[in-house]
Parts: sequence; C-alpha cells; structure tokens
Amino acid sequence: MRYPRTRADIDTEASTEPSHSTRHIAGISIEPVAATNLGPVPKLAAQAIPVHRPPGAVDESQFLLGCTRCGECIAACPHDAIRKAANRLGPVAGTPVIEADLAACLMCEDYPCIAACEPGVLTDSLPVTMGTARVTEHLCLAHHGTTCTICSERCPVEHAICVNDGKPAVNEDACTGCGVCRYVCPAPENAILLMPAFKRPRYTA
Repeated sequence: MRYPRTRADIDTEASTEPSHSTRHIAGISIEPVAATNLGPVPKLAAQAIPVHRPPGAVDESQFLLGCTRCGECIAACPHDAIRKAANRLGPVAGTPVIEADLAACLMCEDYPCIAACEPGVLTDSLPVTMGTARVTEHLCLAHHGTTCTICSERCPVEHAICVNDGKPAVNEDACTGCGVCRYVCPAPENAILLMPAFKRPRYTA
C-alpha cells in the first residue's frame, strides 16, 4: 500500500474516490429503481398524437382550436373516407380523420370536404398532402416474384408510385398519403406503411 507523502497526494486520492458505493451482486446493480409514473397523460402530449387529417388541414394546434366538430366535411365526402376520431384519442375525439384501412381518400378534384369546412381548418391555401406511404419490401408480393401492381394501378396521384422491374416503390415527393395503396394491397400482411404528416403548415390569412 502506498501512503501519501504530501498534501497534493492526499487531495488527488480524495478526488478519485467514488462519492458513494453502489450495491451489486456478481457485477449486477441491485440499487432501487425509481417507480414508473402511471398517472394520466398530460393534455399537451395527447394533442401531439399524429392523426390522419383530410386534405388541406392546417397545423394541428390550429386545427384543434378551430375545428367545431360540425361533421360537414364528413357529410360532404362522396366516398365516406372521412370519419370522426374515436373517443380514446382524448382531445382529438370527434374531429375529422381518415382511416385508410376502412376507406381511403380518393383525392377528389374539387375537394368538397374543403369547400364544406366553414371554420377554415381545411383550406385550399395549403398543400393537400396528408402523409406519406412506403412499401414494406419483405411483405410485398411483387418483391417476392409475384406479379402484383395493384397499388400503382389504383393510385389516384400521378407518379406517386413507380414500378421498376415489376416492383413498386413510392415517390415520397409526389405521394399525398391518401391511403389508396394501403386500402387495395392484397398481401396477407399489408405491405404498405402509411404515416400521417407529423407537421403541417400554419395557416395565415
């Protein structure tokens, strides 16, 4: 054992000693772990849940403040693609959403949903992009030697899905996230991953 000979040696050794020792067995810490907070989710966190809005939707915070949940956009949709958000979504409940697994948006040329929205949370002044789709290759039939191009054939947006060597791929620059490709995909496990827009532009008059 080496004994310190100067005050500097004492200060150096003191600074290298651990502030406290941890309990462990065979190298595995057995220190107590803080309890998990199972309390209610803060309201702001619930509002941040990304949902699939109809075309022309404004920024989500503006949407939730302005939407009156009147249902006019739902009634105006000729393809029954817009429905009310489920109650489990908290503050989002009752607002218009698109659930492509049940009915996809067919991208009407005149966008009657936008025309029907009196509060203006759906507006033709903003892009109609609702999200984006992506082909999950290991689930796609065409990527496993089967001839299948139904997603590209039914897509209502020009150049949103291209087919190379019989294999479809989504052009994210053109995709609007309408969900038609997911709705028509015949793969046993749906090969289309559909994601809503996580951020939308704010509307300024």
